[in-house]
Amino acid sequence: MDLVNEFLNIVAPVLTIAILPSFLPLYLLFKFLHFVIRTINAEDVAGKVVLITGASSGIGKHLAYEYARRRARLVLVARRERQLREVADQAELMGSPFALAIPADVSKVDDCKHFVDVTMEHFGRLDHLVTNAGVVPMCLFEDYTDITKPAPAMDINFWGSAYGTYFAIPYLKQTKGKIIVVASAAGWLPPPRMSFYNASKAAKIALYETLRIEFGGDIGITIVTPGLIESEITGGKFLNKNGKLEVDQEIRDVQISLLPVQPTEECAKAIVNSACRGDRYLTQPSWVGVTYYWKMLWPEIIEWCNRVLLMTGPGTSQRDTLSKKILDAANEIKEFLTPGTVPFDELKTHVDYQKYKRY
Repeated sequence: MDLVNEFLNIVAPVLTIAILPSFLPLYLLFKFLHFVIRTINAEDVAGKVVLITGASSGIGKHLAYEYARRRARLVLVARRERQLREVADQAELMGSPFALAIPADVSKVDDCKHFVDVTMEHFGRLDHLVTNAGVVPMCLFEDYTDITKPAPAMDINFWGSAYGTYFAIPYLKQTKGKIIVVASAAGWLPPPRMSFYNASKAAKIALYETLRIEFGGDIGITIVTPGLIESEITGGKFLNKNGKLEVDQEIRDVQISLLPVQPTEECAKAIVNSACRGDRYLTQPSWVGVTYYWKMLWPEIIEWCNRVLLMTGPGTSQRDTLSKKILDAANEIKEFLTPGTVPFDELKTHVDYQKYKRY
């Protein structure tokens, strides 16, 4: 067996380098033609049943609106009942024949079974399952005084997705349905302070890549890896080191700095288009997908950039990063050149901080 490994250690890289230049153009041509065919034959979701978790805000809310415009019947799941019912009412005004709101906590297995059962009792079918619910703990790993406090990242982001999928499988197989997995580009490009969020999203991607093999053609799976999208998260809503949700605009500025944030409506439309085409992967905004290759080709450089921009030295406040200094300098320059204009940090996120303070 050792001889076989030694042989493959030599042959596998050589064959890859030899075959790749001739194979890659044909593969890319095939991918393009396949994309064109899928676009022409994109699914019409009018009258179909779509279940969306984390539907009370952010990407989940706007996915509900986008499906509603296409006249899909909706099942909307989230913990915040009032906001959820508001989204359901608005979805019906936007074209959905019926939007059912089910308050539930996806981290509880019984709740997940319940909302799938209610969906089948009410509609008798399930065509799309959108696993979107998520939360972001924001803290350096070594700063946690209780290491169990960031556990909701796995409970909600990973297990909350796995539970719902498990109970939905038999019904999705009946309709040759689809699972739309809202993961994150942080699954491959992990920024500091978000260790548990990054890990939960990486685990989520790995889970559904495995399920794609296990399901074969019975259930389609589209894995979405968003970058920075307009949401409560990019508005600064995080789990602090004590496990409590809070809005911290300053730490948001540290993490995001001058990076552009895509409007949620654009992201939601791209996701539904991708799901209806039957794409395997989607990254929004699309330029973020290039960072996957950056990480693969130059991991040391990516790690160095993250550390220089987003970390500080010993004894220095974690809010005094180079990324924050760049943002503050840009705001000062903008204010000097055009007094009274909106600062960069508000302009780039399009987020009204005040509307998140009450949650």
